[in-house]
Amino acid sequence: MTDTSGLTQLGQATALPESPDKAVLERVPNSQQDIDYLVRFTAPEFTSLCPMTGQPDFAHLVIDYVPEAWLVESKSLKLYLGAFRNHGAFHEDCTVAIGRRLVTELAPRWLRIGGYWYPRGGMPIDVFWQTGAPPKDLWLPDQGVAPYRGRG
Repeated sequence: MTDTSGLTQLGQATALPESPDKAVLERVPNSQQDIDYLVRFTAPEFTSLCPMTGQPDFAHLVIDYVPEAWLVESKSLKLYLGAFRNHGAFHEDCTVAIGRRLVTELAPRWLRIGGYWYPRGGMPIDVFWQTGAPPKDLWLPDQGVAPYRGRG
């Protein structure tokens, strides 16, 4: 059984953080760290703000990672991603910053993030980042997001 005694958000009423920088990403021990396996988080309704206009931007995020010693606690990840709702940044910055923050907090064996952004100015912007080559023999499914054609 995983020890969750040090977690401060799970099972508690927790307000949305004011900003991504103030969000607390929590982690739990990986009891299966002797093998490589893929963990996927999908956030189909990710929202941030355009830093120029203040208008909302929307994306479908897919985060894949191979854990080492730590797993991200999912409620803290949801709150972290939700903190971008009032954060002004370009698509590229949001996507890469999320990936880098997860790498900093978890030190996974491998991580990739796909940010499939809905059109701004009539043009969708998709942003992809990964830490390097995935582990050998890892089953790596397609991220499952179709090229933009009224993405749904």
